[in-house]
Amino acid sequence: MQSIRLLINVKRKKVEVGMKKILWLLTLAVSVCSAQTLDRIVAVVGDEMILESELNAQVQFFVMSNRLDPKAAGVRDQVLQQMINEKLIVEKAIEDSVVVSEDEVTQQLDQVIQQRITQAGSEAKLEEMYGMPITRIKREFRDEMKKNLLAQRLQQQRFGSTQISRKEVEEFFATYKDSLGEVPEEVELAHIFIKPKFDPVAKAQARAKMQLLIDSIKAGVKFEDLAMRHSQDPGSAAQGGDLGFVRRGLFVKEFETAVFSLKEGELSGIVETDFGVHLIQLLERRGDAVHARHILLRVERTEAGDDSVKALLSSLKQRALAGENFAELARKYSEQNETASIGGNLGTFELEQLDKDLYPVVSTMKEGEISDPVRLPVGSQYGYSIVWLKKRTPTHKADLERDYRRVETVASNYKRQREYAAWLQDLRKSIYWESRL
Repeated sequence: MQSIRLLINVKRKKVEVGMKKILWLLTLAVSVCSAQTLDRIVAVVGDEMILESELNAQVQFFVMSNRLDPKAAGVRDQVLQQMINEKLIVEKAIEDSVVVSEDEVTQQLDQVIQQRITQAGSEAKLEEMYGMPITRIKREFRDEMKKNLLAQRLQQQRFGSTQISRKEVEEFFATYKDSLGEVPEEVELAHIFIKPKFDPVAKAQARAKMQLLIDSIKAGVKFEDLAMRHSQDPGSAAQGGDLGFVRRGLFVKEFETAVFSLKEGELSGIVETDFGVHLIQLLERRGDAVHARHILLRVERTEAGDDSVKALLSSLKQRALAGENFAELARKYSEQNETASIGGNLGTFELEQLDKDLYPVVSTMKEGEISDPVRLPVGSQYGYSIVWLKKRTPTHKADLERDYRRVETVASNYKRQREYAAWLQDLRKSIYWESRL
């Protein structure tokens, strides 16, 4: 689930705006539901209404996200127009018979609720915060979640595969080249990544303790009680080890193989991952997602294990400097599966957007150099890498041939935005709407 690529440009992580708004609406649920004043209608779109309380909530979300003054001129109207656009898209999705399954809605809603439970600390605390049981919270926001998914699905269908020709890119560059600014300094990197091994004594002790927990469950002790007392996963222990619904592809390989092989209600054997040893129970399966719980016992790594990895990586560095092919060494030794098969290639990144643990290493390197072993975090774990700076491209003014892929991306986004804006204008002509602000 975690990968060394997460160390690169963490600022690029994207969260769906629609999902953020659902989370925000959940956060404001209590204040909105307990409001004593009578709501008024500020807009109508098709058969849907937008209430002033909804607008106020979205304005607060907008100004916080963009660090704006809520009293700034035009902010409320800007937010209202965006809300109208969103409802127009939902109306169009319904008109075009766009479909999302109830399972998809349930999975998304369960994930959002699980995030809120984790933030609150427990289900009981979340229910206390909102003054309603989890089942009612899900009912209250299910319709909003479904509409959000419908809108996303329609936009993906219409704009997800927008194509742009070479001629269009050239015309875009000719028109806007003076506005593109400078291309920041970039580095192309490859690496060999190795994790220290578990201390064998500590691993044996953890497995022995896990076997005792398995025996206790078989004797009638509740799984969730043991998870709350013994699990060392801070994200799930307080919930009795409950992980909520998770889609295939988000667990680490060993955990995923085990959980997807279980039948509902079945216990796994002892499962080893980079985090330690696990006991897993499958609670429910819905399509390509599973609802499971687990107990994690972490296993310590020793200083001797770290020294062994650093010595191996140092020897690989010397072999590469002596003429051996770095890519072949990465394929043979690197334990970062996503990049080992492609010779350790990490890709090209803007220097200033490298992760704080990698930036100090790369920033002082010259093109062609290989770093000494450097410790890098991977989620709650860590490993060591030697990094090869394959190419360094200095800051320069955008050039069509040299930076074609970058210009193409900007031009494609510009085209998509223009098509989207034109589409919205068509929707405003074909679907009834009215602002009463």
